Amino acid sequence: MNAVPHAGQLLERARFAAAAYAEYDHDTVARIVDAVAEAGHRNADRFAAAAVAETQMGVVADKATKNRACSRGIVDFYRGQDYVSPRIDTARKIVEIPRPAGVVLALCPTTNPVSTVYFKVILALMTRNAVVVAPHPRARRCSAEAAQVLAEAAVAAGAPDGIVQVLTEPSLPLVEALMSDERTDVIVATGGTGVVRAAYSSGNPALGVGPGNVPVLVDASADIDAAARRIVDSKAFDNSVLCTNESVLIAEESIAGKLSAALTRHGAHILDADAAVRLREFMFPGGSLNTDVVGRDAAWIADRIGLRVTPKTRLLVAPFTDVIGEEVLTHEKLCPVLGMTTVADAARGIRAARAVVRIAGAGHSAAIHSEDARVITDFAAQVPVLRVSVNVGNSTGSSGLDTNLAPSMTIGTGFVGRSSIGENLQPENLMNWTRIAYNADSAVTMPNFAGLSPWRTPSGEVPAYPRASNEDAAPAPMASRHQSKPATSRGADPGIEALRAELRALVAEELAQLIKR
Repeated sequence: MNAVPHAGQLLERARFAAAAYAEYDHDTVARIVDAVAEAGHRNADRFAAAAVAETQMGVVADKATKNRACSRGIVDFYRGQDYVSPRIDTARKIVEIPRPAGVVLALCPTTNPVSTVYFKVILALMTRNAVVVAPHPRARRCSAEAAQVLAEAAVAAGAPDGIVQVLTEPSLPLVEALMSDERTDVIVATGGTGVVRAAYSSGNPALGVGPGNVPVLVDASADIDAAARRIVDSKAFDNSVLCTNESVLIAEESIAGKLSAALTRHGAHILDADAAVRLREFMFPGGSLNTDVVGRDAAWIADRIGLRVTPKTRLLVAPFTDVIGEEVLTHEKLCPVLGMTTVADAARGIRAARAVVRIAGAGHSAAIHSEDARVITDFAAQVPVLRVSVNVGNSTGSSGLDTNLAPSMTIGTGFVGRSSIGENLQPENLMNWTRIAYNADSAVTMPNFAGLSPWRTPSGEVPAYPRASNEDAAPAPMASRHQSKPATSRGADPGIEALRAELRALVAEELAQLIKR
């Protein structure tokens, strides 16, 4: 299949759906979002197992947790927020009207495939956008099936046909064509540095994020046993495929021995010098990460380096001395392997954490286990990251699953991390606001806008996407009681005739664009 025409078909269908959906009112949008979230939640376990089977990464139970958090959990977190109705500020005499982005191209990774699909689709639907999901090729089956389940739920609840689409056969030419097409209104890129850079270079607006490489400091004031338990749980969560997982553990010398013993009690294995050498050689051949280790469990990695561990081992801890770029243990690992170094005091620990982030992970996340407010403040102020988790595992802390940060599978790294957003991706990032601003002079009055809305409650059947007779490559329309039935022109009212004229114009426009390509 030629990538450019196929991209055009997908985007034209999405554009049609986005135009219709942009006129829906708050209650209708909320009903659609709830239906999609319930469908995702209902299939959380099924798609968790499918993702692990297809990618050979992660832990089924943990992926199911993320799937639930990114379906019903996301909707519950934002419940009560209104991204549809106008906002009225009578004191400032400003009325804000929400404007959806339009067509969102959602690039999804292999590490967190289904939870990212859930997350991006639901955020797009909350803000009345259409979304085209581009899965990673190594996770295409589970991602496509998940997106199709969500699409069917959306259409059944009243959304326009084509509001959620997915590439069932993703390819580089097709994704490049989608990214560069002017009908893509915004790209939301989650993945490796190459994917994010390609999104930013596409010529279209993009929301991309940088890589993580999380330092975690444990100072002398910390609850050592609790810190050890939280670090092990976090690092073992889904075998460390979340970019928020801890990468380098920095411990004050005065508590390092006690911390190592506590880590061991909670399922970590501390490597000796010889095993650490073998680990470096296996994980970083030639200085670059061996991607075979990504998402694998500790026992699998231990077996590959000839290390015997117990079945209860959840984490490998590799001690090292110098926090420098040449030390591969200071780099991101995306598996349950944690580099560990010691420092004389908290001030040196903060400097070590700064060094880790400068090697990689600028703008992303850091964690600290401490009871000293001064140390915590200095750590947050001096380490160049935009999220600092305190006394919580960072995998689920900075991603908002175990803190009150916005729950997200896309972590913005801000300007320091070369990202266009500095917060966890949330609905506000997928929309703009048109502002009606009145004269600030108190003598000029503003009328009462309360209760006014330019949007409508859809009534009757939702029109199906128009198709040309030769459009074989486009996805088949999803059956739904909401799609329109064929009607004859005899006795048709003027509104129906106007709609038909609009549909004919859209078909003609699409055909003209395909011919040009």
